[in-house]
Amino acid sequence: MRILLVILVVVIALLQAKMWFGEGGYRDVQRLAERVDQQAHENDLLAQRNRELQAEVEDLRQGLEAIEERARSELGMVKEDEQFYQVVPGEKGTTKKVPDDGR
Repeated sequence: MRILLVILVVVIALLQAKMWFGEGGYRDVQRLAERVDQQAHENDLLAQRNRELQAEVEDLRQGLEAIEERARSELGMVKEDEQFYQVVPGEKGTTKKVPDDGR
């Protein structure tokens, strides 16, 4: 009877070891659950990016204002009869004096 009990305990221990540490066991399930959470987070970020891009596409399809804004900011374009002024900040601590013409 004792031998049977020892054999049953060993078999149960082996099965438990396989369940906890073997392929498809508890650790694998936990790793897969973590990967699923990471992938869901990445999918949410990509879905938000897709919504932003879709909104930009709709703006470009519907109006010229978005096209004009993009041409100005990215390509540096200006309209006809329009003057472009570029302001370059000076170095800190230095000031330029404008000559006084006596007015």
